Amino acid sequence: MKFFLLLFLVLAVVGLTAWYKRGVPLTKPENAMAITSFYDFKMTALDGSKEVDFQQFKGRKVVLINVASECGYTPQYVNWEAFHEQYGENIVVLGFPANNFGGQEPGTNAEIGAFCQKNYGVTFQLFEKISVKGSDQHPLYQWLSQKDKNGWNDQAPTWNFCKYVVNEQGELTNFFPSGVTPDDEAFKKAVGL
Repeated sequence: MKFFLLLFLVLAVVGLTAWYKRGVPLTKPENAMAITSFYDFKMTALDGSKEVDFQQFKGRKVVLINVASECGYTPQYVNWEAFHEQYGENIVVLGFPANNFGGQEPGTNAEIGAFCQKNYGVTFQLFEKISVKGSDQHPLYQWLSQKDKNGWNDQAPTWNFCKYVVNEQGELTNFFPSGVTPDDEAFKKAVGL
């Protein structure tokens, strides 16, 4: 009996791992409850000029992206800037530079800002560089990736340009892997397009 139980557990883990590696987005189960409010967060803008209070995002969907300047996914800035320009009144795009994957965001906040403006004309809100995983993970990303904090999701970013969606009530509803862009059907459904 123990052998079959062990076999079942191994197959379950292997199956879930294979499912995740295919890039299947995760969605909040209907009965999951958020434990901490998204609106409790305040973070410093990339240029250091102001503290951004997340209370101002109440009533709008929010897309949070961990970004990097030297990644194969960096050209997504074009897609997300166009999305911001088209839907920014109702759906907020927030970028969080992080150097957690392959050292692909090595610059200072000033260098990151100049790069994003010069190469991609980014106007959506970017924040000071943070850590999105590991022992120094920023509290916002702890909230996004720890089930005991957000109520359902335990998926931390697996690479640069992972996306989290927060609904109009400040609840985490979706996680999308790096390759997902604004024209992805599952993403569009998650943000109500």
